[in-house]
Amino acid sequence: MLVGGLGAVYLVYHVVYLLLLWRRRRQMAKRHGCQPPRKLPQIDPFLGTDVVLANLGAAKRYGFLELLKKRHAANGLTFTTNTYFRTTINTCDPDVIRSVLSFQFHDFGMGPLRRNSAAPLLGKGIFTTDGDIWAHQRGLVRPAFATMQFNEFPKLSEHIDEFLGVIKRHNYELDLQQLFFRSVLDSNTLYLFGESIGLMRDDATESATALHHALDYAQQGTILRLRLGNLMFAHYDKKFRESCNIVHSFAQKYVDQALDFRRKNAHLPAEKWQRPKDGIQTYIFLDELAKETDDPILLRDQVVNMILAARDTTAGLLSFTVYMLARHPEVWEKTRACVLENYCEPLTYDALNSMTYLRYVIQEVLRLFPPISTNSRMANKDTVIPVGGGPDGKSPLFVAKNHVVTYSTFVMHRRKEFFGEDADEFRPERWETLRTSWEYLPFNGGPRICPGQKFALVETTFTIARMLKAFKEIVSLDDSDWREQLTLSLTLNNGVHCRLVPDDS
Repeated sequence: MLVGGLGAVYLVYHVVYLLLLWRRRRQMAKRHGCQPPRKLPQIDPFLGTDVVLANLGAAKRYGFLELLKKRHAANGLTFTTNTYFRTTINTCDPDVIRSVLSFQFHDFGMGPLRRNSAAPLLGKGIFTTDGDIWAHQRGLVRPAFATMQFNEFPKLSEHIDEFLGVIKRHNYELDLQQLFFRSVLDSNTLYLFGESIGLMRDDATESATALHHALDYAQQGTILRLRLGNLMFAHYDKKFRESCNIVHSFAQKYVDQALDFRRKNAHLPAEKWQRPKDGIQTYIFLDELAKETDDPILLRDQVVNMILAARDTTAGLLSFTVYMLARHPEVWEKTRACVLENYCEPLTYDALNSMTYLRYVIQEVLRLFPPISTNSRMANKDTVIPVGGGPDGKSPLFVAKNHVVTYSTFVMHRRKEFFGEDADEFRPERWETLRTSWEYLPFNGGPRICPGQKFALVETTFTIARMLKAFKEIVSLDDSDWREQLTLSLTLNNGVHCRLVPDDS
């Protein structure tokens, strides 16, 4: 009897609480002149089973981004979907995105769904945390990137020499995307840890190959968990957990070295810390982090985040750049002429910066194929965005706590009102006069803008410039349309199969 009475009291309390919450939110929306956004027509308006199945089916057919584009074309710049009792606001409106990422930054965060989906792989790294924890992480990472010097690139040049040697050993005919992933992981482990894992070598170690494959599998599992949303608990994959452990164990080995480096130099000012080994890479990202903290888990999570972000975004950008150049021989010729005109040995940052048309090419690739093509934030309190509401998306929009705002740079970057009637076409010349703001976000925006974007752009520009110097022609061996491979970043499911013609002059 007592239990039943307590249950009834709790039920009444809960109902009253929800009614008061509904009333308070309604008053807040009315006070700010908010209008409800458009809604995606759904067969199942509560669980959203049809939407979830459509998303999973499109992803399986390599067409999730095209599905988003069609939905926005039919339902406007901003619309909502309901899945498993959670409302998601879908947008490609730069004004909405700017409010979420910048003007109202503190009203939004990664949210528990994002953290839980990525936690087995990324832990509490910079890409999964919020608030004071994120601010601390960012404070560690930014100085480490700021310490990098972009002037001459002796180590990177040696690395690209090896990259070009691999192409030659394959008789100039291969899937360049596979090589880019191995190459970028090699070069970035050099900067992160002070030594390359040697994945491009014919005698690559078993541990290096295991890391490469573990990163791939762990990412696929992470994005599947995110798509499952509240059904994430149903994701049980032993290989996924094993892959995450392989990545963590690899990183931990270098964290232990960095902590040993910290202990041996603790009696000196941080600017005088140095490795005892002669000839080692002079800049080591992990050593810079170890100057700020001796927390092994924090260091491990940070470097795993950096490994993943650096490998996939840069390799994806390189792959799409070569993919487009192989399909546009006139652009290849024009870019090569620009590179040769400004080329010097050794190649310097100033020389790269003078290769204007190459910069246009890379900007255009980033527009059509942004590395992070979809992203999201969760409201951490009830808030109001100045736009996004109403049938035309121009009215203020009420966003309840725990509602998710998902934004697609892929769709936004192809809007004709910003980039012209040929927005779906590859035309680097548009950047001769084009000036952009929040409608172009290849590296995100606001306080969480990518801290490594300069590093990624320099590495990409350097690599493409060396390729254009070494090869006079590139021939695509695959005429099929590109197929998306969406994990935590965007790459090509069908790879970049090419034949390169060396310049023997």
